[in-house]
Amino acid sequence: MALEALQVVASRYLGWLSGTLGSKTGGGALQSPRAVMGYATGYGAGALEPFVRSLRHWFDGEIILAVDNRPDVRELLASLDVTMVIPAASTGWSPHPVVERFAAYDAWIGGRPWLKQVLLTDVRDVVFQADPFAPPADRLEVFIERTGDTLARHAFNRKHLKAVFGETLSDQILDRPCICVGTVFGPAQEAARLCRLILMLAAIPRSGVGGAFGADQAACNLAVHLGLIEADIRPNHDRVATIGEGDGDALVWGEDGLVRNPDGSLSPVLHQYDRYPHLADGVQARWGSPDHSVFKARRKTLGEQVRKHSASVERRLPELR
Repeated sequence: MALEALQVVASRYLGWLSGTLGSKTGGGALQSPRAVMGYATGYGAGALEPFVRSLRHWFDGEIILAVDNRPDVRELLASLDVTMVIPAASTGWSPHPVVERFAAYDAWIGGRPWLKQVLLTDVRDVVFQADPFAPPADRLEVFIERTGDTLARHAFNRKHLKAVFGETLSDQILDRPCICVGTVFGPAQEAARLCRLILMLAAIPRSGVGGAFGADQAACNLAVHLGLIEADIRPNHDRVATIGEGDGDALVWGEDGLVRNPDGSLSPVLHQYDRYPHLADGVQARWGSPDHSVFKARRKTLGEQVRKHSASVERRLPELR
């Protein structure tokens, strides 16, 4: 094919990615070899308290959170020695925060050459019950979302795998376990490599689908299950307990004030606890504020509904040329 016959693909996602990939954001005075990183824009201090208070109880390394520039948030994070990052206001198109966070993680790790181990994690629906870094990991760890389930049984994951990678490629991994990208643990450089891989796999030259909610989970599952990156696939209720799909009903509060797995074991990281009132109430009582409920019961705002609809429409648009 003659070069003049080639067409340049216009992609908002690729335009955004070219301006952010390879960035480095330096750290503060605390040069800890361990860091917990999260992206928590859109939340007030009440929603962040269980995460930061429980984590700081067990962990003395650096905690780095991207948050909104709000007085209540600034006060809370300063009181617990949390590194606060205020994302720059977007001057153009940007992806959904669940995708954007991986560019931030890569930049934070790149600017901290002393880092050895990191935990990349969701924030609002995560609480800590022990030091998440004990024991350390020799290589990257990713975590199964629900014991015994495959991607084929998750409508959400099937939809986004197909949207980002197409049906034929998605079908190759539907018999594999569903990995939750909300928690990733291990050596800092391996975690940064996964971040860049997720961002590149999502760089589909088609509208903004690569930056839509769910593209991050699809890219992570494809990367791990096709062997594009080496990672240990850890069972649920191991270092992390992800309980959003019904598992929470079998979890109970122990006499020590910690949530026990169905077999009596303890997971240092408890993810999606807010789906269950009996767990949410206990978390709020121990780590939260009396005037803030952590139980997930609110309806989507009009803006959130519009963004969800727009993302759905974009998945159906032809490539922009």
